[in-house]
Amino acid sequence: MLSYIVRRLIAAIGLLFIVSVITFSIFYLVPRMAGATPETLATRYVGRAATEETVRTTAQNLGFYEPVPVQYYNWAKGVVVGAEYNYGAGVEKCPAPCLGYSFLKKRPVWPDLLEAIPVTLSLAIGAATIWVIFGVATGVLSALKRGSVFDRAAMGTALAGVSLPIFFTGLVCLSIFSYQLGWTVPGGTYVPFTENPFKWAQALILPWITLAFLFSAQYARLTRAGMLETMNEDYIRTARAKGLAEGNVVVQHGLRAALTPILTIFGLDVGLLMGGAVLTEKTFSLNGLGKYAVDGIVQNDLPKILGVVLVASTFIIIANLVVDLLYAVVDPRVRAK
Repeated sequence: MLSYIVRRLIAAIGLLFIVSVITFSIFYLVPRMAGATPETLATRYVGRAATEETVRTTAQNLGFYEPVPVQYYNWAKGVVVGAEYNYGAGVEKCPAPCLGYSFLKKRPVWPDLLEAIPVTLSLAIGAATIWVIFGVATGVLSALKRGSVFDRAAMGTALAGVSLPIFFTGLVCLSIFSYQLGWTVPGGTYVPFTENPFKWAQALILPWITLAFLFSAQYARLTRAGMLETMNEDYIRTARAKGLAEGNVVVQHGLRAALTPILTIFGLDVGLLMGGAVLTEKTFSLNGLGKYAVDGIVQNDLPKILGVVLVASTFIIIANLVVDLLYAVVDPRVRAK
């Protein structure tokens, strides 16, 4: 198992390298292939009234006249050992890990990411806990009560959850529970967990429910389909014939076998959410990675976008590694290979 983890970590580093090369090429190589000049790239970081000399000086200071491979090397070197950026008015030091320097905000990207990551992590972990518990439980009960009123109501609710967009359900929840009933605080009032756990949960309960409503619907449908297939297997009938309690048959034999595909999509979903739940964060005015990335796109601030992409890729790779390790716990056949 240890050698497997080491191999996966080495592969993860290689994958991050490939992602960084592709992302850097999209932002810096593709514009050149489309005819953009170093001066054109430099105009993003100077005012509209800047002179040609100012633009050329900025392009020179930012290294836009260097070949793209050299620019990538300098950027990657900054991630490991830090970098210094000269934007004309002075030299700014960006300590490692330097994921870029926002010349529009005049500050490194990494401190901003550190402020946004706890918000996104809180949102993703809380919502994931809710949707797994309710989604899997609903799917199991629907499979055991196939064709009943509960089954039809649960699957109808699941269909609504999949169909309704997050910005719609989020605004409805805000209108009812925050502004009319006053049960929760409005959006944009995030409080760190270490500062006040109760206010932290109170500020995130609506985003959790809104996000979990979408994902729990998918998990309920997937769990129901897996349970219906599993409960008809021969080993389930054998377990019942041995006199095992129905609860043990359902949980230890039926649900355990149906969890493999659920684990797969769970790793992908959590990894993607940790890279930023864009719609949810925008709807509830949460300053997480998703909102940070959207602001970078709107402002055409490429270092911001590149930093978020790398952080999101790291989360996705880690989530998939954890899921692969959990396979051996859920399915003994994986350990036997």
